[in-house]
Amino acid sequence: MPVNLSSPNPASLLPVAGVMLGIAAAGIRKVGRHDLLVIKLDDGAKVAGVFTQNRFCAAPVIVTREHLQSVDGAASIRALVINTGNANAGTGKDGLANARRTCADLAVLLGCDPNQILPFSTGVIMEPLPVERIAAGLPACLADLRAANWFNAANAIMTTDTLPKATAQQNRIGSANVTLTGIAKGAGMIHPNMATMLGFIATDARVSLPLVKAAVAYAAERSFNCISVDGDTSTNDSFMLIASGTAHMDEVTDARSVEFVAFRDAVTAVATQLAQSIIRDAEGATKFITVRVEGGGTEEECRRVGFAIAHSPLVKTAFFASDPNLGRILAAIGYAGIADLDVEKLDLYLDDVLVARHGGRNPAYQETDGQRVMKQSEITVRVALNRGGANATLWTCDLSHDYVSINADYRS
Repeated sequence: MPVNLSSPNPASLLPVAGVMLGIAAAGIRKVGRHDLLVIKLDDGAKVAGVFTQNRFCAAPVIVTREHLQSVDGAASIRALVINTGNANAGTGKDGLANARRTCADLAVLLGCDPNQILPFSTGVIMEPLPVERIAAGLPACLADLRAANWFNAANAIMTTDTLPKATAQQNRIGSANVTLTGIAKGAGMIHPNMATMLGFIATDARVSLPLVKAAVAYAAERSFNCISVDGDTSTNDSFMLIASGTAHMDEVTDARSVEFVAFRDAVTAVATQLAQSIIRDAEGATKFITVRVEGGGTEEECRRVGFAIAHSPLVKTAFFASDPNLGRILAAIGYAGIADLDVEKLDLYLDDVLVARHGGRNPAYQETDGQRVMKQSEITVRVALNRGGANATLWTCDLSHDYVSINADYRS
């Protein structure tokens, strides 16, 4: 069961002017489930994204990057098409041809250039994309296009997710109240390194394309790049930001302006909530764990220490068992690769419990206190390196029997 996460209220997912969504059951992998989504954009929308750094990136990632570059400053993206059930990764030249075929098929229906379509896929790797089923499902997606369709869209992009992941908010930016609504999917193969997770946020804010690019990169680094379920970077990770520009406001063009900072921070808040939802719904998870590393020399070394803890199977299984075998955390910190780390300066906390002081067991620490915290569904691990002023916060989960079962049975 998800950790303190419930399905979003469909009424809370605010329509974004200039953006419509439609879904269909194309039978890509399983008959009868909605597995195809089209997000249609009004002309003039600004679109930017960040993508997986896995060298074996999927065909749709390659094609999306190409299309974003080809229309940059010359035309606008008119639609995104997302399928589940098949990742179209590890499929070679045929996979690229199939991704382009999907764009071409949708472009004909929308009356635009194929380069104005962005494809996304998620699901099983190294299986041919069933393009005929996708082509047959596209008209149904277009017939279903509605602005208030975010909840159904969030359901349509799920794979092993148990709940749809979606959120919305309104923020004052400049002279206008702007809307931001986002959806995401992901539960396993989660360790985004951007720059099988997909995230899409749309807003009606008027923002220049360079600043949309800056905002999505900033938000990704502080949200989706701060989560890990299993340390596996997917071939298909993509996080897209769409600014339809329909709000009644002056266009934001200055990266130093108060308006841009407000926009950037609003996007980051939505992305963070979506990213944390992925961890709360991680495959087999029973604990939501915040790892905060503070007092580092640089943010990068704080992240290295944090991810060493977040990735450790021994640490994660101890959390699943509610076993305060907390020397495993010290061991993970020690192999994080900080060559000049002075362990005698290090303190380790489990919530409010000081477990280790100056690199060794705190004399006042009682295992009953550690176990009390370990039994909670939400836990904070705080590492004080005491060597500088940098900090980093990451989110992860425990590792349970169900994680193994889900992934052992994934294709059956």
